[in-house]
Amino acid sequence: MQQRRAFLKTGAKVAGGVALASMGISTLFADSNNSHRVNAGQDTQGVTLLGDSKIPFKNGDRIPARGYAAFGKEWKFKPYTFTRHPLGENDVLIEILYAGICHSDLHAVRGDHGSPIYPMVPGHEIMGKVVAVGSKVRKFKVGDYAGVGCMVNSCGECEACRASKEQYCTNAKTVFTYNSKDVFHNDENTYGGYSNNIVLSEKFAIKVPKNAQIEKVAPLLCAGITTYSPIMFSKVAKGQKVAVAGVGGLGHMALQYMVALGAEVTCFDIIDKEEACKALGAKEFVNVKSTRFSEFANTFDFIISTIPYEYDINAYRAMLKFGGEMAIVGLPSHADSPKLDSQSLIWQFQNKKLYSSLIGGIKETQEMLDFSVKHGIYPKVEIIKITELDSAYQRVAQGKADFRFVIDMKSLA
Repeated sequence: MQQRRAFLKTGAKVAGGVALASMGISTLFADSNNSHRVNAGQDTQGVTLLGDSKIPFKNGDRIPARGYAAFGKEWKFKPYTFTRHPLGENDVLIEILYAGICHSDLHAVRGDHGSPIYPMVPGHEIMGKVVAVGSKVRKFKVGDYAGVGCMVNSCGECEACRASKEQYCTNAKTVFTYNSKDVFHNDENTYGGYSNNIVLSEKFAIKVPKNAQIEKVAPLLCAGITTYSPIMFSKVAKGQKVAVAGVGGLGHMALQYMVALGAEVTCFDIIDKEEACKALGAKEFVNVKSTRFSEFANTFDFIISTIPYEYDINAYRAMLKFGGEMAIVGLPSHADSPKLDSQSLIWQFQNKKLYSSLIGGIKETQEMLDFSVKHGIYPKVEIIKITELDSAYQRVAQGKADFRFVIDMKSLA
């Protein structure tokens, strides 16, 4: 009897956030010394309300979520309620504070890059706060800031995953943040960051320091790493002449990283962005519609193209110096593919290198975020309400966004 009373006394701690790991129950750790970090209350059914948005939580149950979804190829969003998989022993539950709008979100909704699954909740640029953790989680505690990028899981066993290049998982088990089959949770569809919470393996959550400008962090998890990774791969260094083709959400991040590394940056775009580019450290800005566009043959050590529409790849490749490298990270629709003339490619010679790149692995993403915060490198953002999604998509498509839109999730009523 005394043992049973002791067990019941210990079990009662679940209401305060600690469950019995010995019973195989996923543990919910609450920070009792910092209770303001977790807005928690428990009803008679054992449901705990977590975070400022009061996320209903009950150990072992699916996590209720709210967001905005596209129900077809039109850029029209409506409120949508759904559930996420239960919190596993290695998982974290994150209350989403901010979510960025990536140009690829527009393509995803329209099905430009593959088959869309509707209703679709986009968003792979996520900044939030940890409100619950599983029993084996050691990377995070409740109250920590955390970010989520373009993927939430992978096999962890193949050569790519072991090298922390999880986006290239050779077992085809990379689980992307939305519109993706989650092979680790009964093939259910994944939903992204235009919502109030997300559950994922702690390995795929990025630690965000408390001194970060949290309203600007979300776009780093896609736009930041997508440009940082090839810049590191090509070893951009001080004194090199480099270029950015397309200065939008991705391009203005590439510009800042290469300036921080001491490179001399020239920017190319079809819209006049000279003032904005030079304010971020560019030496030159060139409108591609001008006659100056043809003046840069054999000039650059490195070029990064973020252009998401049809363009002539060889026109930029011709600007590379002998042995120069060009990275392509922009993702146009299949119907709007860039041109790459094979004859021009062959006859340009000079060992000029051309490659494409997809985001970055989790280890490198953490390095990118740490580097960004240390050097004060953030995207230019415009904070919007979630009810402004439709108009924001139109502005992104028209090239009228002031680099990056970020949704304030407090607006999700």
